[in-house]
Amino acid sequence: VFKEGARIMANIKSSKKSIKTDKVQTIANNTYAARVKNSIKRCENAIKAKDTELASAELKTFIADIDKACSKGLVKKNTCARQKSRLNKKVKERKEAQAKALKEMSK
Repeated sequence: VFKEGARIMANIKSSKKSIKTDKVQTIANNTYAARVKNSIKRCENAIKAKDTELASAELKTFIADIDKACSKGLVKKNTCARQKSRLNKKVKERKEAQAKALKEMSK
């Protein structure tokens, strides 16, 4: 029985190596996950600020980031598709609203 918070040290060489590679992989996975979250936030902030050009640019980076995370197995395929679809819908609505506003101003 181990005390709570006790560390277990591996004895086998391959286990020691897997502990090291797990740490490296965890850092990489956290980086990809953080990129996805941050790009979602940046895109949504651009939409709130009514900046369609920035929102479109951020949408492209978000799609690239989430596809990368999906290929690495961090995000499931359907989750990836759902998030892309929702954000794309928001950007399109923002573009349509801006186009409608420009049309009314030109009258």
